[in-house]
Amino acid sequence: MRRMKVIIPVALLTISMGVLAFSKLHKEDPPGRYEVIMGLVGQILTQGHYQPKAINDAYSREVFDKYLKSLDPEKKFFLKSDVQGLQNVATHIDDELQGAPLDCFNAVNGIIKQRVTEAAAIYPEILAQPFDFTKEEKVTLDPDKIDYPADQAARKDAWRKVLKYRTLEKFIELQESRDKAKDQKDKATEKPKTDAELEAEARTKVKSVYDRYFDRLKNKQDDNERFSLFINAITTTMDPHTDFFPPAEKRAFEEQMAGKFFGIGAQLKEEDGKIKITSIVTGSASWKDGRLKANDVIQKVGQADKEPVDITGYAVEDAVKLIRGSKGTIVKLTVKSVDGTQKVVDIVRDEVVLDDTFAKSAIINGQHKLGYIYLPEFYADFNDRNGARCAEDVAKEITKLKAENVEGIILDLRFNGGGSLQDVVQMAGLFIPEGPIVQVKSRSGDPMVLRDRDKSVQYGGPLAIMVNEYSASASEIMAAAMQDYKRAVIIGSNTFGKGTVQRMLNLDDFYSNKELGALGAIKLTQQKFYRANGGSTQLKGVTSDILLPDPYYEVSERKDDDALAWDEIPKASYATWIDPVPVEALKKSSEKRVAASEAFKMMNDNISTLKKMESQETYSLNMQTFKAEQKSNTNALKRYDAVNEKVKELNIVSLKVDLDKLASDSSKLARNKDWLKFRQKDIYLDEAVNVMNDLITLSYPKLQGKPANK
Repeated sequence: MRRMKVIIPVALLTISMGVLAFSKLHKEDPPGRYEVIMGLVGQILTQGHYQPKAINDAYSREVFDKYLKSLDPEKKFFLKSDVQGLQNVATHIDDELQGAPLDCFNAVNGIIKQRVTEAAAIYPEILAQPFDFTKEEKVTLDPDKIDYPADQAARKDAWRKVLKYRTLEKFIELQESRDKAKDQKDKATEKPKTDAELEAEARTKVKSVYDRYFDRLKNKQDDNERFSLFINAITTTMDPHTDFFPPAEKRAFEEQMAGKFFGIGAQLKEEDGKIKITSIVTGSASWKDGRLKANDVIQKVGQADKEPVDITGYAVEDAVKLIRGSKGTIVKLTVKSVDGTQKVVDIVRDEVVLDDTFAKSAIINGQHKLGYIYLPEFYADFNDRNGARCAEDVAKEITKLKAENVEGIILDLRFNGGGSLQDVVQMAGLFIPEGPIVQVKSRSGDPMVLRDRDKSVQYGGPLAIMVNEYSASASEIMAAAMQDYKRAVIIGSNTFGKGTVQRMLNLDDFYSNKELGALGAIKLTQQKFYRANGGSTQLKGVTSDILLPDPYYEVSERKDDDALAWDEIPKASYATWIDPVPVEALKKSSEKRVAASEAFKMMNDNISTLKKMESQETYSLNMQTFKAEQKSNTNALKRYDAVNEKVKELNIVSLKVDLDKLASDSSKLARNKDWLKFRQKDIYLDEAVNVMNDLITLSYPKLQGKPANK
């Protein structure tokens, strides 16, 4: 399950972290880095978490099971005897958090390294021989439906079946490409490959994938990375959003929140084990330097005068960690250009601003002229008082849309995982007079009401907010506030259900020893937030006024066993909007449209198909049976591809003032064109426009001649 972004709280930590004591760590020999981190994490969780669980043997067992799952998610490395033998340290983790030796981590770490080395010898041997796809046998891919292999023979057979499945997928794909080429009359005549040749090619391609996979496991997943997984198993068992960030990941998180970072400004992708440059960010250090080009392959990354690191086989996120760094520092890239030449490019890192993550707006022309604001996250640069903040940016977009005399505004928060609490409070205030936006409760004490204190309303016209199951945290606060005030109509599905508040705590602030190096940080759940009406958004999320079918099922907080429970507190005092949104009337009209919509009928059918496919436990390794199953699934999913054909194309255009700013940058113009095109055939945005048209029609009698957009 994908993790949602966090809310950064304004409240301070409720415990005195500066005096953390290592009662069991104060020995004659100073503690090592891992022991220090464990001690800090244990005390932070027990003293600072909003609702700490008892850290005991039962907690340890939960962490132990989660850690094994993170190391071996498909149950292809550990043997059943390994797991049974490790049970004697499975209850040690609570003691290790209090200063005991790291017996559990060390024992598991030793075994997983051994098992990975063994498995690395298994897959090439299996893939060296042709598979027999006429045999009737099945493979179970869901790890929850299988146990760890009983012995080495069972483990090898488990690998054989998985590799056979992957090869069968690739084999059929190659067959289809060959047969398609035969049908192309204008294609040059060449002898088509036989099935035997294609099967061998399929095995080669699968081996290439697993070569890179094992290269990463053996050469790049070191003890530090496995220790980070261990700490995260501890923290996320307390609740899903309490995380450990090693130093590099902490920096990446802060960059994501700020929408900027210090690097070279080259956007990358992984292709066949190589890190390729896809584009250069305009205005960045790479753009100014001019030596790096799209499709160049970065082979090595060096830091100033240090030995360069070969990044062949790296995941993009791992390569990015090496390339980014502090402003003004030098990174040296060994690059192979498209023409085959190799060179070393040294670039001074500078600020890179990712403006694609910022708020942007458009006009939707039709029955009424509507403003559309897209907000991908509630971003805020907490390290730069002059940095980007989403509330200020949305306010600017509203000003631009009002100048265009729009009759209503749609705020799109789909896939917005949250962000800055301060900004969501400020943003909600743009649409209502003063009043409580959200209530925040700490571990002890009364709830604190966060209010909009600005009596002015920047935009008082018809308003709709779009959400889906990925809308979380600050997005839920925004939707809930507008729903409680009856200020906006909420359109979409049930939201994610993340109603907790986190704060980033730097471990280096609590333990100073330069010899240990940077320790990282804990993103700690310290508070819970509640709607103005007193109900929590935790677990339950926000239920949309206009419920639409959502294909992104089973991703919400409710699916995590470690999620905190729903509860409620007393309602805050607030007055609803002077012209409450007529939800029931809008709902009835939308339900009629959706029921009569061929596109939404196809969408519902597709959701049913996806759920059926998701529930499939075993897959045939017989080619004919496999093809029949895949054909059935493909035909069902093809109907979903045709959904957009049933949706009328929206007339959505950029504002002239925005296009004028982009005029000198062809890459930004192209990205903006794609951004608009993606929304022209959006079934959900189409229905949001219909709902907004109804809302405007129903609102006109109450406006008494006043402009709808003021």
